[in-house]
Amino acid sequence: MTLDLLIQAIVRQTTILIAQIATSRGSRAPLAQVASQVFLELVRELERQGVSRKVSADMFGLGLRTYLRKIQRLTESATDRGRSLWVAILDFLPERGRVTRAEILRRFSGEDDVLIRGILHDLCETGLATISGSGPSVAYARTSDDEIARLWHVREYEGYDELLWALIYREGPVTLAQLVEKYGGRSKIEEALSRLAQLGRINHSENDGFYSASSLALPLGSTVGWEAAVFDHYQAMVKTITCRLRVGRTSAKSDDRLGGSTYTFEVWPEHPHKDEAYATLSELRMKLGELRRKIEGYNGKHGVPDNHVQVSLYVGQCLVPQGSGEPDGDD
Repeated sequence: MTLDLLIQAIVRQTTILIAQIATSRGSRAPLAQVASQVFLELVRELERQGVSRKVSADMFGLGLRTYLRKIQRLTESATDRGRSLWVAILDFLPERGRVTRAEILRRFSGEDDVLIRGILHDLCETGLATISGSGPSVAYARTSDDEIARLWHVREYEGYDELLWALIYREGPVTLAQLVEKYGGRSKIEEALSRLAQLGRINHSENDGFYSASSLALPLGSTVGWEAAVFDHYQAMVKTITCRLRVGRTSAKSDDRLGGSTYTFEVWPEHPHKDEAYATLSELRMKLGELRRKIEGYNGKHGVPDNHVQVSLYVGQCLVPQGSGEPDGDD
């Protein structure tokens, strides 16, 4: 029961993170395939850990035949993303002329009115549609296809190179075929790989086709690449926990080289140690940044042997007001 509760709590926290990412900066990422992707990723990871499909089926509460059919069905449709209601409403809006809100509600009469109104608001907020009139005469028009294409192209590629860089750094060495199998979009990945290679961020072995990255450094305060930073934070935390679980020891020691610690401080405006607590993240960033520069400088002069240890350290800090007030954070 303890493991069940732990898994449920982690799933909940993960879904909160996914929901925040999916709605960040006014965007509305499609989530239709998330449940299927979670199932397939769990299946693959259980297989990598040597769990038989019969045992895996039992863990999911399914008969073996049903389990295999589900895997086959989801694998075959993994590239069929479908169309979200958000995209359907956008396509319904005319580029020339306008359509009233009443007409839109009639067209999508099977959907929830509040959801449709929310999507229309989002489309206008993001510049993909325009609104005119008021009351019963409110009408919408779609931004021109050329302008939409420009907006989507900018948003689609903004931060993409940095995210792919982080994926290669953490999951590499990896081939183009493996990246396409995991994340799709071959042409987009190929273009990003070319740009990253030209900038010297990644290395490409002509012999075996593997891509790798010897470092990952996202400038503090950069307006792009937050997606890569989020992935790097989360992946480092997950890898730390999984490595600790594989060791099999749950108690911590002061001289541990593997593991993590969480410290929570209760402070308020008049607290004498408030500034010291707030400054912890900044001070650790400076200290660890200097350490990274020293290590990378040495490695640059002497080279990195094939057999080496990658030390990943994740440091995060958030501020959560208690009582009245909205939570705030930084990580």
